[in-house]
Amino acid sequence: MTDTTFSFIPRAARASKPRKIGLTEIRGPYYSSYGPRHFADLLETVGAWIDGVKYAGGSFALMPAEAVKAFNKLAHDNGVYVSTGGWIENVIRFGPDAVDRYIAEAKALGFDVIELSAGFISLPTSSLLRLIDKVKAAGLKAKPELGIQFGAGGSTTAEELKAEGTKDVGWLIAQARRALDAGADMIMIESEGVTENVETWRTDVPARIVDELGLEKVMFEGADPPVFEWYVKNYGNEVNLFVDHSQIVQLEALRQGIWGTKSTWGRIENLSV
Repeated sequence: MTDTTFSFIPRAARASKPRKIGLTEIRGPYYSSYGPRHFADLLETVGAWIDGVKYAGGSFALMPAEAVKAFNKLAHDNGVYVSTGGWIENVIRFGPDAVDRYIAEAKALGFDVIELSAGFISLPTSSLLRLIDKVKAAGLKAKPELGIQFGAGGSTTAEELKAEGTKDVGWLIAQARRALDAGADMIMIESEGVTENVETWRTDVPARIVDELGLEKVMFEGADPPVFEWYVKNYGNEVNLFVDHSQIVQLEALRQGIWGTKSTWGRIENLSV
């Protein structure tokens, strides 16, 4: 356990970095813009609880290369991996050469993980597996993002998503298994259609995913406090979660059981044995 103030106060056990489970990935610049100086503040104060950072919405494509490199180097210097987010679904539209150049430039800029998202496009399984091969051949980690909601992404309204319909969770699990067998390092589970932009949460979806795939190779998007609270409350503090960078303190306090809400207070336990 990382040294902290008031360490004599008992708390739920948390492994030190590099962790293999109980990962917290935070959102990089997107809904709010920030750069290396703000990121350095996060790392100086609560960097022990940040495992990865994910750019969102292709935000790096709006920044100078040196700024991206500085941000990514700062992450690496503090034991934090860097993910591209799912911008590849935009890149795919411009053909195989663009995909190859995207992967090469991501590596040159210091990215560790390329997320393979397909929220806005229809991507055959064979194409997803080829993308995994390309990413792995470049020496990077492949992280497919899978979900049950057609048209997920970009803050699409609940009404629009409802009209699009959803996929069966069995399809998601089958896709995830094929991706993992092909060398994918982690599966990101899209929140839309499950806990985001829905009238009622589909709690049966994560239940089946955890039951059939386990916790170690799956990360859930939970960028709303009630959502990540629900995941920790139901699956313990070793569930892998993606949250907004502004929520890292709230999530870690919940993981360690040092603070919470009425429904979580005193419920989070993880004994070191």
